[in-house]
Amino acid sequence: MDALPLLAVEDPRAVDITGRLERVVFHNEENGYTVLRLMPEKSKDIITAVGHMLNPQAGVQLHIQGRWVENASYGMQIEMQLCEETLPATAEGIKLYLASGLIKGVKLKTAEKIVARFGVETIRMLDEEPDCLLEIPGLGQRVVENIKTSWAEHRGIRDLLLFLQPHGISPAYAVRIYKHYGAQALAIIKENPYRMAMDIRGIGFVTADAAARKLGFMEEHPLRAQAAVLYALQKLTEEGHVYMPEALLCAQVAEKLNVPAELVPQALGQLELEERIVRESLHDEMGIYLRRYHHCESKTAYYVRRLLGSPKSVRFADAPAVVAEVIQALPIQLAAEQKNAVLTAAQSKMMVLTGGPGTGKTTIINAIIKVFAEVRAKILLAAPTGRAAKRMAETSGREAKTIHRLLEYRPQEDGFARNEDNPLACALLVVDEASMMDTTLFYYLLKAVPLGATVVLVGDVHQLPSVGAGNVLGDIIASGVLPVVELTEIFRQSEESEIICNAHLINRGEVPHLEASKERLSDFYFIRRSNAQDVAAMIVDLVKNHIPRRFKLDPVDDIQVLTPMHKGTVGAANLNALLQEALNPQHQHIKRMDRTFRLHDKVMQIRNNYEKDIYNGDVGRIVILDIAERTLTVRFDERNVPYDFEELDELVPAYAISIHKSQGSEYPAVVIPLMTQHYVMLQRNLVYTGVTRGKKLVILVGEAKALAMAVKNNRMRKRYTRLAQRLNPEMAEALALHKQGEAEA
Repeated sequence: MDALPLLAVEDPRAVDITGRLERVVFHNEENGYTVLRLMPEKSKDIITAVGHMLNPQAGVQLHIQGRWVENASYGMQIEMQLCEETLPATAEGIKLYLASGLIKGVKLKTAEKIVARFGVETIRMLDEEPDCLLEIPGLGQRVVENIKTSWAEHRGIRDLLLFLQPHGISPAYAVRIYKHYGAQALAIIKENPYRMAMDIRGIGFVTADAAARKLGFMEEHPLRAQAAVLYALQKLTEEGHVYMPEALLCAQVAEKLNVPAELVPQALGQLELEERIVRESLHDEMGIYLRRYHHCESKTAYYVRRLLGSPKSVRFADAPAVVAEVIQALPIQLAAEQKNAVLTAAQSKMMVLTGGPGTGKTTIINAIIKVFAEVRAKILLAAPTGRAAKRMAETSGREAKTIHRLLEYRPQEDGFARNEDNPLACALLVVDEASMMDTTLFYYLLKAVPLGATVVLVGDVHQLPSVGAGNVLGDIIASGVLPVVELTEIFRQSEESEIICNAHLINRGEVPHLEASKERLSDFYFIRRSNAQDVAAMIVDLVKNHIPRRFKLDPVDDIQVLTPMHKGTVGAANLNALLQEALNPQHQHIKRMDRTFRLHDKVMQIRNNYEKDIYNGDVGRIVILDIAERTLTVRFDERNVPYDFEELDELVPAYAISIHKSQGSEYPAVVIPLMTQHYVMLQRNLVYTGVTRGKKLVILVGEAKALAMAVKNNRMRKRYTRLAQRLNPEMAEALALHKQGEAEA
């Protein structure tokens, strides 16, 4: 987060003014955004000011610094960069101040009594000797306690704002800080400013470190080293790691965050004492976990073993006969491996069904459902994302929910209603797109599965792993503790699809066919371009003109650009800017950091927001953009979700998105740039994931050499997880022996 800019004296728009708050036009309780009317001391012309305040009340005196800006709808107004309350000095001013609604329970008559008794000493008395209020006739103990509490809260907010603003923490973040820590906020920040980086979303280590330096915290301070360790671990979980080897973590903290190397082991020891981290040795490797992730990973292994050790609630008298009868009634004939998958589900407690596109995973899911429906078993279907759940419902004809909705997330408690004490009511649970589940989500799901249930995990293990920490599906398969059925045969109706054939070639490490058939309209094309600007221009032309005209697809709703990178000429940021201008060239817009949002834009949620019931990767369209109220509304499927402008760090334009973010989704058409400049990201599972997102059309644009590099590179980025070893200790010993052999070699 950037520090507040200093007001430039030479800037004609700069303003520094004191006045009385006449009226609060709008105030958002969550983020403090406020629109107010101010009467300046030296003028009779009321002015409008906008910015962040905690608990604004008409009648108080404000000192404002900011700049004049012109609002398209409401004309000139001050955009506040600093807003501080100034205490009145006269008895009359104090009376109006107290009666402004600032203090709960104090109206004009009570304010008159207080000021009549204490005069200009009233403010000092409320700060230092509030029990003196009991001297006033008519003020009982309960009223006095309410006044004391309300005054203390107000002063706490005011003092916090005054303290934070010079340290580069904006009022918008001050709201979050006060709501998190309450009345103790200022004391906590003064004692350990690094806690802001640990506890408050949006305030990183760099911002907290800058504030700490101003408070006199030296580079060698132990709290700085502890905060750096926690920050580094959190960043590593965002890269997919559940833990980090101690030596690697120490090196990263020292090098990237400039912490003296000798302080890092001490910080680890203190954090372990405070139970913020867990240090765990496994076969000569010391792993460092954030406590939450250690709990989730270790308990996940426990829940899997517990499920496997519990009897099935649905037992078939003759499972092969039931399965054979269901298969016989299907409109298509199943291959041997498909029949085996259905029988495995009927006989096992947990299983994994994996396979690439066109191998019949959907057919098998429906057959498994029919088998359990034969005995009227309670069946639940779920997927990690809304789009995947919707697709599952469409192909099965049954209700399917996101895992969060299935577990009944409760934002007020920040937890799920479904758990060990209130498990799901089901005999069969089928989870599609299981490769997208991260360690935390899988933990909460297993926690709520009844002991007698059968669990079927369906996914394509060759796709990218989850966006969140862990490699759940891959680790479960690697552990060998669950039966795994991998479908490999491509069926006749899929053989005509170049998308499916080429996806399997990529998965086998073979470069796909790049020349489209001239006999018929193909569904897979490669357009050669060697210059990044040419690639970007071609992508815009394809999305805006060629694909809609030739394939009758909507450029916004049906076509998705997927890119390996966020930055660069053919990265998501630049392609979004180009496509936004080409597909939605409206003048009215708002900017948030480096992002521009317009009415009707396609946007994506980039972090889980449980209160809004919207999750990382959900895509929608902006249907309302209200510049005056500083809000916009996004339509996700059938639901409208409002956002304040201060919440727009959760949204990005989504004409182009990263391949990682496309997991669990399918699109009628996808366009993918591939350049050798992407060499860091060019991996087989990345291209495979991107190609398998397209249902009707896939177009690759770029260099054939880049595609070949990706297909030949099967070295997946290592994720530090221990789920496989926890599930199968023998595997852990084998890995240790393998590592030892490598070291000796």
